[in-house]
Amino acid sequence: MKLGIIGLPQSGKTTLFNALTRSNTPTTASAGRIEVHTGVVDVPDPRIDRLSGMFNPKKTIYAKVTYADIAGLDGNSKGISGNLLNTLGQMDAFINVARCFDDDDVPHPAGSINPARDVDSMLTELLINDLIAVERKLERLLDERKKGGTDKALNERQTVLFNRLLEALNNNIPLRKLEYSADEQKELSSFGLLTRKQILTVFNLGEGQKAPAFELDHPFVALPGKLEMEISQLPAEDAQVFMAEYGIVEPALNLMIRLSYDLLNQQSFFTVGEDEVRAWTTRRNATAVESAGEIHTDIARGFIRAEVVAYDDLISLGTMAECKAKGKFRLEGKEYIVKDGDIVHIRSSL
Repeated sequence: MKLGIIGLPQSGKTTLFNALTRSNTPTTASAGRIEVHTGVVDVPDPRIDRLSGMFNPKKTIYAKVTYADIAGLDGNSKGISGNLLNTLGQMDAFINVARCFDDDDVPHPAGSINPARDVDSMLTELLINDLIAVERKLERLLDERKKGGTDKALNERQTVLFNRLLEALNNNIPLRKLEYSADEQKELSSFGLLTRKQILTVFNLGEGQKAPAFELDHPFVALPGKLEMEISQLPAEDAQVFMAEYGIVEPALNLMIRLSYDLLNQQSFFTVGEDEVRAWTTRRNATAVESAGEIHTDIARGFIRAEVVAYDDLISLGTMAECKAKGKFRLEGKEYIVKDGDIVHIRSSL
């Protein structure tokens, strides 16, 4: 699960990246240059902490999210090309950083602070890129029809699909707003259309600044990026003192990480034991055998059954033995829909 951090130059993308990954990547301007920095982040989950306290395992492993700090977009709406487009296409979703803070030492490239304008600029750049890509695809399909010798059924199917995409884009509708059949999703999987990807906007506030008062058609969160970066880079004990001084109950980054996880329709299930307590990531509504594949493809191939206990039942009753005694320990087959927080043990023949 990989999310690309994008935004206009001087919006604070790298500051946010440093806060998330506890790194020290230089925050100097890189307008016009393609730079990508990546880091892997634990998904905060108090349930893992609770389970680890119960089982006292040798290892405790959280679910992970990968963030990539991507420089090179400037909101010029002339289309994206080359290595930058390839990099963006590899992301599962985007974090769009919109600047709200004012700093005379860091001038805004547009000359003023206007987060609504900047969000629109970035979304428009992504949409224009898709519009160009879809128009080019339709031109190629037309050329293929004129030349003949191609799969006519495939050509017709793709022509209908891409004309639908073109209509949406011409009406300023991002492609993530459309519904797709399983076949259409398969058709589009190799095209890397940017507005099909989910997006989360982060309003990067100055210290003590309030979030802007306007709504978006996609998830958003407001946080003071520079303050969050300073907190993230302190030793744990000092960070707690710092947060208490500012009246911060929990770093806003934790919420952002959880929102990132939700953005991609993901959930966690757990495996527990003396050796390891671990959170695994699977899509919502995934079956038991699909979730087994997240652990290992061989386990999925040899799937026999899933032994399942709900997290709340285990916490309430205290032990696996008590869950069994109270009928809360269940045996489920391949088609069982795994729930967020399920504690699962897969029995496999392999």
